[in-house]
Amino acid sequence: MNKFLYILPFCLGLSACMATAPTDQPTRASTEPVQMLPPMKTFSASRATAPQVSNSDLARDILDLAFKLESGRALPSFTRFEGPITLRLTGQAPISLSLELDTLVNRLRSEAGINIRRVQSGTASITIEAVSHASIRRYLPSAACFVVPNVSSLSEYGKARRDPRTDWTRLQNRERLAIFVPSDAPPQEMRDCLHEELAQALGPLNDLYRLSDSVFNDDNVHTVLTGYDMLVLRAFYAPELQTGMSRDQVARRLPGILARLNPAGQNRSPLYLRETPRSWIEAIQTALGPGASAAGRRSAAQKAVNIARAQGWQDHRRAFSHYALGRLTQGHDADIALSHFLAAQRYYSQLPGTRLHAAQVAQPLAAYAISEGNGQAALDILDPYLGVAAKHENAALLSTLMLLRAEALDLLGRSTEARLVRLDSLGWARYGFGADWAVRAKLQEISALSPLKRGNGRT
Repeated sequence: MNKFLYILPFCLGLSACMATAPTDQPTRASTEPVQMLPPMKTFSASRATAPQVSNSDLARDILDLAFKLESGRALPSFTRFEGPITLRLTGQAPISLSLELDTLVNRLRSEAGINIRRVQSGTASITIEAVSHASIRRYLPSAACFVVPNVSSLSEYGKARRDPRTDWTRLQNRERLAIFVPSDAPPQEMRDCLHEELAQALGPLNDLYRLSDSVFNDDNVHTVLTGYDMLVLRAFYAPELQTGMSRDQVARRLPGILARLNPAGQNRSPLYLRETPRSWIEAIQTALGPGASAAGRRSAAQKAVNIARAQGWQDHRRAFSHYALGRLTQGHDADIALSHFLAAQRYYSQLPGTRLHAAQVAQPLAAYAISEGNGQAALDILDPYLGVAAKHENAALLSTLMLLRAEALDLLGRSTEARLVRLDSLGWARYGFGADWAVRAKLQEISALSPLKRGNGRT
């Protein structure tokens, strides 16, 4: 998938960016001097939770992921790398990117069973080139990172970008691919790019909005490969499959493959979620993507809600429709926005496996409570989700929830505890937001929510 940068306002000074992280990079204009920042925090290596999915649903998902592009265009045959895979990191890569890549390669080997290793020189199966954001946007203006077949560098892609060999629909064999990631992005954004684009380079080329527990979903709720994703990749590289197979050939082999890889899914009841209509996808892309006016985005988000309602959805797509409309309405009508955030949270609370989704909705709900001076309500909203953000290794989300929690504690007169929580949050903010000025700006934005701090303490 191409990782899009959706720049949208958030609730009362907070901001959301579903494509890079659940919270935007603040602007330099909003910064002010604060205390010296603590060292950056990072997540220790972890193993994803095993997915709770029926093999019937999983087989359908794999076929739709493998034989279509995000645009909906069909792919004629199954492709993957055959044999050992080599991986090389080039360009202006910071040490943090190399460390993240080592962690990811180890996970791919142990959890997905893929024979992949890093090399330091020569032509690799997959080259990850770290380049500036500006270089990436020269070719794809709204992308943060992307993957291309049959090239090994951005300069090579520049010469071959209109050549048939860089067209995924004409790809017959995966032998050489390049991934372009931003070298000047926050550490979390670089890591997210690694996970999403390397997963696509190895496996599925499509995204499906019906998937709630996957990076193969353009809602970008999940930013690191999940247990579901690792299972999909393990199936992709099962010995029963090979490059060149048709959809029917893969479909005939999947039941046996999945029975072996996911025995618990044999007796699990399938959900049979309906296909996501193209009209809803286009409405969401217009609402959250670049180019449309504020009114046009709100109209598109309302259309997504209307389609979700007409489809009779009770799943995460219905919730996400309300969340998107809430985000786009908050600067226009705060009460209507709040009603949509509450609707999103109501749907998420009724669904299994959507705790991370609900954690993101907790941000504007808590911000609203803080702006009203209700610290206890904000704590009640936030506290269930701090562990969720940490479990899913989302530092931007975790730091934002912690900063909101600090403001709630201040409202309750628990200033010492608030100071400790705020200080602890900043190490995660340095990983999630990167530059010191961005961390300071986020701190100021959230601090400004509190009625204790508006107008030098005047409410």
